[in-house]
Amino acid sequence: MTRLAATGIGFGAVLLWSLLAFFTVGTAPAPPFLLNAICFSIGGAIGLIWVAMTGGFAQLRAVSWRVYAFGTAGLFGYHALYFSALRLAPAAEAGLIAYLWPLLIVILSGLLPGERLRAGHLAGAALAFLGAALIVTGGGTGFRAEALPGYGLALLCALTWAGYSVISRRIGTAPTATVAVFCLATALLSAVLHLALEDTVWPGGATGWAAAIALGLGPVGLAFYVWDIGVKRGDIQLLGTASYAAPLLSTLVLVATGIAAPTWALAVSAILITGGAAIAARASFGR
Repeated sequence: MTRLAATGIGFGAVLLWSLLAFFTVGTAPAPPFLLNAICFSIGGAIGLIWVAMTGGFAQLRAVSWRVYAFGTAGLFGYHALYFSALRLAPAAEAGLIAYLWPLLIVILSGLLPGERLRAGHLAGAALAFLGAALIVTGGGTGFRAEALPGYGLALLCALTWAGYSVISRRIGTAPTATVAVFCLATALLSAVLHLALEDTVWPGGATGWAAAIALGLGPVGLAFYVWDIGVKRGDIQLLGTASYAAPLLSTLVLVATGIAAPTWALAVSAILITGGAAIAARASFGR
């Protein structure tokens, strides 16, 4: 597989993740850990079928437990934070803050051996965080105090996914089949925490279950396998640049489906976050 082909496969995850907020909203009122358990069970099952068809079980036995612990922490941590953020804050605003992860990937990848952080990276980060601040302040109308916990969780999930993606590059020898184990371990951990901390409330009706299944098949399933191929075998900075389409696509989906209103603050925030990411990407490639 060529480097360019792997990058293109990785971009498939970006397209799937643009539907993450939309489907997550549709699964209400299911609590976050229960939703994690449902979706990752589906995503893990997809992986096991693929591993069985390709004879990859022998590869899985040779992988260190540290790799499995790292992958589980990344997948479980990000989605527990993401689902919780969308329960505590408006979907579009929390989603845009969470989608600072493409910018953070570019910045963190610049700190890897052989790379360095440039002025454009810092300028892009400042512009993108200005967009996030505009969301939090409601376009100058004041902070929405009741949504601040959700905004904070959304920022933490952005940091979590950026760290997971960049470190995955460092452990690129681990086969993509390990993602199936990450998913199943995340599902098990989520189920345990659900039983300990949450009341069991299933997705609402046929629509809610359809949204949960769609999450498990796409944004919380296939997306992780193609993303793993992209960050390990493709151009991680180019993939990070391409990922900047995710926040805008996600917001457009929410607006088009009537979940979010097309306010000027939301539009300006999307432009600032995407523009800041583009500036950082230009700095990465301007060598």
